Amino acid sequence: AYRLCIMRKLPSVLARTLTSGTSASPELPDMSKVRSKLRDIVGASTNWRDHVQAMQERKALHTLLAKRQEDLPPRRMKDSYLEVILPLGSQPEIREKYLNVHNSVRFGRILEDLDSLGVLICYTHTKQEMQQRSPLSIVTALVDKINLCQKIIHPDCDIKFTGNVSWVGKTSMEVKMHMLQLHNGDYSPVLDATFVMVARDPENKRPAFVNPLIPESPEEEEIFKQGELNKLKRIEFSTASLLKMAPTAEERNIVHDIFLNTLDTRQEGEGTVSFRSRKLPPNSVWMEDAKLKGLQICHPEERNIFNRIFGGFLMRKAFELGWATACSYGGSRPFIVSVDDIMFQKPVEVGSLLLLSGQVCYTEKNYIQIRVHSEVYNANTREHHTTNIFHFTFISENEVPQVVPKTYGESMLFLDGKRHFTAVMKEI
Repeated sequence: AYRLCIMRKLPSVLARTLTSGTSASPELPDMSKVRSKLRDIVGASTNWRDHVQAMQERKALHTLLAKRQEDLPPRRMKDSYLEVILPLGSQPEIREKYLNVHNSVRFGRILEDLDSLGVLICYTHTKQEMQQRSPLSIVTALVDKINLCQKIIHPDCDIKFTGNVSWVGKTSMEVKMHMLQLHNGDYSPVLDATFVMVARDPENKRPAFVNPLIPESPEEEEIFKQGELNKLKRIEFSTASLLKMAPTAEERNIVHDIFLNTLDTRQEGEGTVSFRSRKLPPNSVWMEDAKLKGLQICHPEERNIFNRIFGGFLMRKAFELGWATACSYGGSRPFIVSVDDIMFQKPVEVGSLLLLSGQVCYTEKNYIQIRVHSEVYNANTREHHTTNIFHFTFISENEVPQVVPKTYGESMLFLDGKRHFTAVMKEI
């Protein structure tokens, strides 16, 4: 059950680099250098009290933006290729930050690292030699998918991240990243991830053009085409959203069968059963009883280079709540299988009250599909605004109860969870 996925074959132009060397090369940057480099690229201040002035200084970079994409030099996939080391084995002093109570690596920390690396890869793709600072504000728009093929990430073995820009639109870039861990002298795959980043002007207000991407080999052509297909799939999935279209005939039958299965016929005859009288089937849990909530005060410590709350931090907090929801529901330790379709709808400002709600929305055998809803609460206006929706697929050590919707709204959450689960199973 834990052989969750087969890593897609990496393009040959990159595969040689992935397998070269058997230990952490000292010349490879680590994650602290990645974040330091990002601050240098945009001119971000390390002191919170200076952040207003730093952002004011970025306004002058407007003149460096390209008027058309055609004015920017095309780039190759290898131009943006980066390798970064996480020396958990060779530098034990950083291990504590990544360690969880089960003596494995905190996956939430890995999400943070992937987010930072994805942004740096895009800045590498768009770098102009004559510009000391980039006029672009590159932010994470979407985590398309993260699929894992290892149940455990070991806390005492070096990790290597690799990645490059795999597809480019006018103002957006798809980034493919891979994570490998050192075992017995060789790096073996742990996960692959696909992020979508968008470029905006220096003040992060309007879209900005990015360098076009030129594939150089049949393998790269295939990767680029897959990026186009991924974009079309996202559009198709969004168009068919249950918020826009009614469920399919098959899905309506599923909901109706669940409804009939929960009618209580014990006290009344078959022909006089009440629609209001509901009973929970054996080995099941009402959906309304399968949720957890959390609150996070967003301090300056968690800000990104643009002085909004770091997207990786939001993903870590959402993942940890999702894990806790799956753990309390299944009654045993859950393992992450996949992360998909995380849309960053609105930025989160420093000082915000972040409300997180984890919901079990679909179950099948040992699998638990979790939806985490993130919203910001403005204490002055008393308004709530959705910032993110997160989708996590977990596998539990034991078979879990079936989650059962009671209302129509819960039924839509159930069907949406089933759609995400089915998509994940096809992918892995």
